[in-house]
Amino acid sequence: MLDKTLAIILAGGTGTRLQPLTNDRAKPAVPFGGKYRIIDFTLANCLHSEIRQVLVLTQYKSHSLQKHLRDGWSIFNPELGEYITPVPPQMRVDGEWYSGTANAIYQNLYMIERSEADWIVVLSGDHIYRMDYAELLKSHIEQQADVSIACMEVLLQEAQAFGVMEVDGNSRVVSFEEKPQQPKPLPDNAEYALASMGVYVFKREMLLDVLRRDHDEATSSHDFGHDILPSLIASQKACAYRFGNDSGRVSPDRYWRDVGTIDAYYEANMSLLEPVPPLDLYQQDWMIRTYQGQTPPARTVPGESGNEGVFVNSIVSGGVIIAGGGVNRSILFPGVRVQDEAIVEDAILLNDVIIGEGAQVRRCIIDKNVVVPAGEEIGVDRASDRQRFQISDNGIVVIPKGYRFTRR
Repeated sequence: MLDKTLAIILAGGTGTRLQPLTNDRAKPAVPFGGKYRIIDFTLANCLHSEIRQVLVLTQYKSHSLQKHLRDGWSIFNPELGEYITPVPPQMRVDGEWYSGTANAIYQNLYMIERSEADWIVVLSGDHIYRMDYAELLKSHIEQQADVSIACMEVLLQEAQAFGVMEVDGNSRVVSFEEKPQQPKPLPDNAEYALASMGVYVFKREMLLDVLRRDHDEATSSHDFGHDILPSLIASQKACAYRFGNDSGRVSPDRYWRDVGTIDAYYEANMSLLEPVPPLDLYQQDWMIRTYQGQTPPARTVPGESGNEGVFVNSIVSGGVIIAGGGVNRSILFPGVRVQDEAIVEDAILLNDVIIGEGAQVRRCIIDKNVVVPAGEEIGVDRASDRQRFQISDNGIVVIPKGYRFTRR
């Protein structure tokens, strides 16, 4: 079964709502959780599910993503027919860039045709979750489905952001509507709706046929949620697969997040610091793989003032040095330095950020290679921050990659 499965990861999204974190990188390449990239979670699912043929469709500002795939995910053996291959737009069809999720796969139909796969798993590269795709495939085959859609229950007021399904008593999908204004609730629980996770399994020949027909449809937006899935419901057997209800090899925590906004990204990261986090990064049966640079161990040292470097309830990665500063409830990526008498609270500091002596940074995200000058304050004076930086709806200050402070 698994050796006849091809996974296609859609990883070309611009992530406009995550700017400025996506000013120079694709959304799947955005760092997460102190050491990972967002796409690592989908790739780890493929790895643990024993899916060894993976295409990653890239497009927007893909250099850092492709570098990450090369450095961290060159782990399969091509001599055995295994691969994780990035596929940028090649202009093989119509000479266009990818113009929708379905169009991205349509432009690479030849790669599906020349594969020996019987089943195609379509995935997004920008969601945080653990899932055993082998169980999804097993359910798909047992139900003799043409397409299976992984789904989860979400609160009705949140369902407008998803594709929403109705199913019958045999888990067959009877309707599908993308981002409805008035989502249909579950028949047995009016507070929830059944939402698509953007994880699909198709029979190969059926997918090839429907993508060709969609390409010829002038009014189509060439999107799985808007066009492909609704068109299949009446003519093909579409089945829903409930996330977290399987007996697969991964412990079912039922955690799934789309970190598509600054606030969602910040909250998902900070939730890792809860006493019992909703996503356990230390779960031994389903570890998340990533690229790790050769960094020395993290350490704390006294500063010139005599203050000890300390951190409380924080994630501290390799190469971090806290030299007389204080860090509380924060996530520090590799190479971060916190100098004497500096204070870091409720912050996410990406690689190689330096916090100068006596500086205060609170409720902020600081992208890579930023040097915060001595005595600087971020997240303290909202008016001053707003003049210089982007601030999210929930008040999170975001400093872009490589930002250079000017004297005030």
